[in-house]
Amino acid sequence: MIEGFTALYIFMLAAFTGYEVISRVPVILHTPLMSGSNFVHGIVLVGAMVAMGHAATDMERFIGFLGVMLAAGNAVGGYVVTERMLEMFKPSRERKQEGGR
Repeated sequence: MIEGFTALYIFMLAAFTGYEVISRVPVILHTPLMSGSNFVHGIVLVGAMVAMGHAATDMERFIGFLGVMLAAGNAVGGYVVTERMLEMFKPSRERKQEGGR
């Protein structure tokens, strides 16, 4: 099991590394990066379901359920945003034929 300060150190290192990597991504690559991050959100959802499956008390089940709900909302929201971003790259003529979105 990871102790408190070690877990905090790993979290801070991951947050700093993520910020540095994402801040250097060119604008043209944000759509493919968003699609890749949706994959990661799916993995988070599976992890939340596994954690909920191992819950022993009612409080652990509640926290697990909350984690599953938040992870599912994050994954679905990511796909919705990606779809809207990809819609911006279609020519306006093609968008009008699809119903004016």
